[in-house]
Amino acid sequence: MTTATRQRRARKYYTLLKAVVYRDLLVWVRYPVNAALGLFMGVFFFGLMFYGGTLVAGQAISDTIEGLIVGYFLWTLSIGAYSGITNDVRSEASWGTLERHYTTPFGFGPVILAKGLAIVFRTFLTSSVVLALMLLMTGTSLDLNFLTVVPVASLAIASALGLGLAMGGLGVLYKRIGNVVNLLQFAFIGLISAPVFDLWWAKFLPLAQGSAMLQEAMTEGVRLWEFEPAALAILVGTAALYLGVGYAVFGLTTRRARKLGVLGDY
Repeated sequence: MTTATRQRRARKYYTLLKAVVYRDLLVWVRYPVNAALGLFMGVFFFGLMFYGGTLVAGQAISDTIEGLIVGYFLWTLSIGAYSGITNDVRSEASWGTLERHYTTPFGFGPVILAKGLAIVFRTFLTSSVVLALMLLMTGTSLDLNFLTVVPVASLAIASALGLGLAMGGLGVLYKRIGNVVNLLQFAFIGLISAPVFDLWWAKFLPLAQGSAMLQEAMTEGVRLWEFEPAALAILVGTAALYLGVGYAVFGLTTRRARKLGVLGDY
C-alpha cells in the first residue's frame, strides 16, 4: 500500500469519525430536556451521597471527599460509555438500521468503533460538567492536569466500552437482556473501589487499575510520566484486552444474529 493510498484512507476514516461525532452530539442536543435531566440526575445522586453522608458520618466524609469525587467522576464516565454503546446498538437493532452498517464502504467494524469513540467523547463532556458542579458543591479542588487525566480516564473506560459492546451484541442476538445490562452497571462501583494495592489480581479487573491511577493523578498530582512502567503497562493491557474481547463478542453475536435472520428483529 502506497503512502498516498494510506493518506486517502486515513482522511476517509477521519471524515467518518467527524460525521459520527457530529451526529451523536446533534441527537443529544435535539432532546434538551432529556440531556438536562441526565446532567441533573448525575449531580442529584452525588448530592444525596455527599449531604446525606455529611449528616450521618460528618468528618469521615470530609476526609474522603476527594476520593469520592474522583470515584464518582469515573463511574459517570464508565456508565456513559457502557450504557451509551449498549443502548445505541440495541436501539438501532430495534429501528432496523443496524444492518445498514454492513453496506457502508467503511465496513461494519469501523462504523461501530467510530460510534463508540463518539459516545466516549460526549461522555467526557457531560461528566466534566458534573465534575465541575461537584467541585463547586463541595468546595473541593483537585489536580486536573489534562495531559494526565484524559489518557488515564480514557484507558480506564475502554474496558467499560468493551463490556458495552459485548452486551450490545448479546442484546442483538437474545433481545431482552435489560436486567443483565443494569446489573453490570452496579458492579462498576465495586470495580472502581477494588483494592488494587492489596490484591495483586484486582489490577487486571476492568476499571480497577485506571481508578487507582486516576485517584493518584487527581488527588496527589502524579503526572502520567511519573507512574511506574508496570502500572502503565497493566492499564494499557487491560484496556486493550477488554475492548478487544468485547469487540470480538460483538462481532460473533451479530454474525450469529445475521445467520439466524434476527439482526433486525425486535
